[in-house]
Amino acid sequence: MTAMDTILVTNSGSSSVKFQIFEIGSGNILKRQMKGTVDGIGSHPRLQVAAHDGSLLVDRHYSGEAVGDVATALAAAGTWLREEAKIHPVAVGHRVVHGGPDYDGPVRVDAEVLARLERYVPLAPLHQPYNLAPIRSVLSRFPDIPQVVCFDTAFHRNHGPLADYFAIPTHFHAEGVRRYGFHGLSYEYIASVLPTVAPDIARKRVIAAHLGNGASMCAIKDGRSVESSLGFTALDGLVMGTRCGQIDPGVVLYLMSEKGMSADEVQTFLYHECGLKGLSGISNDMRELEESDDSRAVFAIDYFIYRASLYAGMLAAALHGVDALVFTAGIGEHSARVRAGIAENLGWLGVALDTAANARHAQRISRPDSRVTVYVIPTDEELMIARHTWALLSRDTAWRSERERAI
Repeated sequence: MTAMDTILVTNSGSSSVKFQIFEIGSGNILKRQMKGTVDGIGSHPRLQVAAHDGSLLVDRHYSGEAVGDVATALAAAGTWLREEAKIHPVAVGHRVVHGGPDYDGPVRVDAEVLARLERYVPLAPLHQPYNLAPIRSVLSRFPDIPQVVCFDTAFHRNHGPLADYFAIPTHFHAEGVRRYGFHGLSYEYIASVLPTVAPDIARKRVIAAHLGNGASMCAIKDGRSVESSLGFTALDGLVMGTRCGQIDPGVVLYLMSEKGMSADEVQTFLYHECGLKGLSGISNDMRELEESDDSRAVFAIDYFIYRASLYAGMLAAALHGVDALVFTAGIGEHSARVRAGIAENLGWLGVALDTAANARHAQRISRPDSRVTVYVIPTDEELMIARHTWALLSRDTAWRSERERAI
């Protein structure tokens, strides 16, 4: 193996492809070389790549016809990586939101695995089709490059039956209708760095709040997921940018029986028209809402804080108490207002916020006398994917032998 062996990590959405390159250094230490994105797919595509130190490597625009979907966006990024950056990854790691009942850990992907994952598109329509597109593209164009898929559901698959089942006939559970939980790669990363960041609470009772356009909370004990706010799909739990979060199933029945909405229309409505966007009528972006003095924006923020606080209480019950609260992801890492609101609502649990530390986005934002320590820890899902990809391939003796013969 050479010092310049690299792993490509992809994280694809409907209008953007994010990717990162990790070098496999001595001692199998993964070092981030660069990160990039192709956004504006189909309208005003733009490739931007920055080196690990933040310096811009490329900023290139394409026509909407040239880069009209996720596959062509990945091809544009791949062409730049190969031909200009001279990057030839030994493997590709992908984030896939839903692993269903079949997969409880990373797996090397082939046509059969890809076909299985296609079955879970209805359970994560905002994510799964776009997660699978680059996998399909690489399989078609570079079939000899090993690909590894890492699942947002995997970290939660050790839940006990009380957390895992719905109160419906149990044969549905056997068919895969169960509470999966999501954002697992983010929570796994938080659990992995807590022994360094906060060794005194790393193995204790922790509530992690992944707050972003997609939002959830997770109860972690002894470094493992105990309970999650998300369930069968990515619609449950907290209010999100455009998703409703927890909702009475009767509302869905009402929309269909009284409003004449089809199942597809209800799905589009709940995934795209609700959440912060639906409540405010202004935006799904917390930054825009915080900048607005419109009463609807204020209400949407207060509602987001209120519902997150309720779920924190639920997760505290699952843990039989709480020792630490960790904020992560876009809103969790950058919104002092949201963190302060949730912390104030959790004063009864012993949360006491350091206002100045919170305002400057410090790593520890609780007061010394707080019974619950509160942290802000940036997540790194891409690093987790790279780690899983390399760990899985390193155990593959046939691949390692092939690789050594090629060097």
